[in-house]
Amino acid sequence: MNSSSSDSFRDTVLWLSAHTRFPASRLAPQAETLLCFAAAAAAEEAEEQRRFLIKPRDPAQTSALRAHALRRSQVHFKCDNSAKV
Repeated sequence: MNSSSSDSFRDTVLWLSAHTRFPASRLAPQAETLLCFAAAAAAEEAEEQRRFLIKPRDPAQTSALRAHALRRSQVHFKCDNSAKV
């Protein structure tokens, strides 16, 4: 169980304790099952969203790549192969 799913289930238990006086009184078993499934679905959706987040660019890496490309462009020259030996 990853942290987001445990957070989701913890939030569900906190909601149950705040609104239904859980565990002193409980909801119908079907309602509790529905809440658990909703918490699991929310955790899975949060995991999917976190997986596809775009990572910010690293300015140092961008600068290094630019400098590397500049150095490569400066060393290229035309080679005249017309004078064959």
